[in-house]
Amino acid sequence: MERIGIYGGTFNPPHVGHIRAARYAIDALKLEKLLLIPSCIAPHKALPADAPTPTQRLEMVRLSALEKMEVCDIELSRGGTSYTYETVDSLAKQYPKKELVLLMGTDMFLSFLTWREPERILKNVSVGVLYRGDKGELEQIAEQKKNLEKLGTTVYLIENPINAISSTQLRRLLIFGCGKTFLPDGVEDYIIKNGLYGTKKDYHNLPMDALEQVVVSLLKPNRVAHVLGCRDTAIDLAKRWGADATDAGRAGLLHDITKALDGPLQLTLCDEYGIVLGDFFQKYTKTLHALTGSLVAERIFGENQQVVDAIRSHTTGKANMNTLEKILYVADYMEPNRDFPGVEKLRQLAYTDLDKALKLGLEMTVALLNKNNQEISPASAEALAFLEKAGV
Repeated sequence: MERIGIYGGTFNPPHVGHIRAARYAIDALKLEKLLLIPSCIAPHKALPADAPTPTQRLEMVRLSALEKMEVCDIELSRGGTSYTYETVDSLAKQYPKKELVLLMGTDMFLSFLTWREPERILKNVSVGVLYRGDKGELEQIAEQKKNLEKLGTTVYLIENPINAISSTQLRRLLIFGCGKTFLPDGVEDYIIKNGLYGTKKDYHNLPMDALEQVVVSLLKPNRVAHVLGCRDTAIDLAKRWGADATDAGRAGLLHDITKALDGPLQLTLCDEYGIVLGDFFQKYTKTLHALTGSLVAERIFGENQQVVDAIRSHTTGKANMNTLEKILYVADYMEPNRDFPGVEKLRQLAYTDLDKALKLGLEMTVALLNKNNQEISPASAEALAFLEKAGV
């Protein structure tokens, strides 16, 4: 029996990871064709108010489709919430003599039995699981495979060697002026032409409240409280030590603006911005968000040099830091959401002796790195040496 694949999703936007995975599934399962089906309203994720329209997402999928991929608007035409059971009911009637294979990633597969009408879905389709081979993940997949096969379906496991970017990460990169390498041919031009994902917005010199809204939208949810706490603490410290409170607040808001990007994407941003990295940064990409954050603050948000410099040194420090740079480093370390041994002493020093607070923060960082057998940043070593020479 010939097989037809079903590959649904929000495709917001479609990216090379989607298309490469689709191509891989076509070959692995010897599919006659693969239906790419953009959802109208996804039941598991709400799209923001400024997201592309369903029609625009459909057009981007059309621009992305390759040989043996057919774009299907069945869920858009139906409207409302896009439930998979309704889609496969219709497709089973349309292709009564074909084996339909519903493709999904590991997360969706492991949560499949929580979907609406899962057994009804399995009466009409086999399941194809695109997985990446993590040992712990494989054990969960094997167990779920048994659960679904007990319900009478066939489960195909398809190893997917592609490390795909997520659509969420890609949307961040697009605002940062990057992301072209992750988009299928024609999709970037469509996005820019239509001003999708904020690509035509001017983010320069936003008022503080508007800047906060944009920043929060680009952070992971668990990072928001820290960033807002850092902003408020930086403003308080600026008032205490005579620095510009507005600059301190903006630096606090933007200091982790690229933190949500993983190591490889940090390197991507540096590459697209034309930044040549030293060995330390290439090895320890977790420290790169200070550099990339400063670049985004300057190029995308138009911040002044004082704010940019403070963001750049907020993770490692550096020799001869100015007052704003010290404030952001310390505020990041001891804002109210931080909780670790020694933080109360650091908070006291922050308002009585800023240099000693800075030195203590650097010393705690060095101690932790030594404990974990990790390399100390040359900038941190230089910062400590400078403070010691100055008699702090």
